[in-house]
Amino acid sequence: MSRDGERTDPGAGSVRKAPRLWAGRAATAAMVATVVLVVAGALLYDVVAVRAGQPARRWRAQVADELATRHLDDVWVLLGAGVSVLLGGWLLWLAITPGLRRWLVLRPYGGTDAAIERAGIGHLLADRAAGLRGIDHLRIRVGRRRVRVSVSGPVDPAVVQRQLREELGRVGLARPLRLDVRSWRGAAGGVADGAPDQPDDRAGEAAG
Repeated sequence: MSRDGERTDPGAGSVRKAPRLWAGRAATAAMVATVVLVVAGALLYDVVAVRAGQPARRWRAQVADELATRHLDDVWVLLGAGVSVLLGGWLLWLAITPGLRRWLVLRPYGGTDAAIERAGIGHLLADRAAGLRGIDHLRIRVGRRRVRVSVSGPVDPAVVQRQLREELGRVGLARPLRLDVRSWRGAAGGVADGAPDQPDDRAGEAAG
């Protein structure tokens, strides 16, 4: 309870920043682990067999001979090096990028982290706009930083923007989206306050 008699939220001062979502990359990790396990197992088996007095496997002798006799400008050597570079770059990109670009993080509540798909936000906004009169056609594109809404009909774009901004506020995103509502005649309905305008990435779309 505050001094002026108004009730205050006890957790208002302990709001923590929502963490960024990272993809598990389970399929990629399983594939790499399987390949490494098969190659390492085959090499280990052959080394143990040689130590036990048996001759080395033919494939191992051929690989050693090819590595010893082929020059660096050989086509197969260059091709193998190129494939290795591409594979290594792909694995490095998977390791340093978070993934899950279709999802937006919600504000943490009670120590629980959650996210919502961008297409789901588009459907929520489309349902909210469906209750407004004067909209002949509606197109909503939800990006990672901004929502673009195009409307046609006698409806006032400012009214649409006010209603959709209220709906966005109810979603509870950790990072509010910028809202841009425009009519198909080219008149801008205004842009909500927020982050600077940036290009959207693979925007999810919902049409109503």
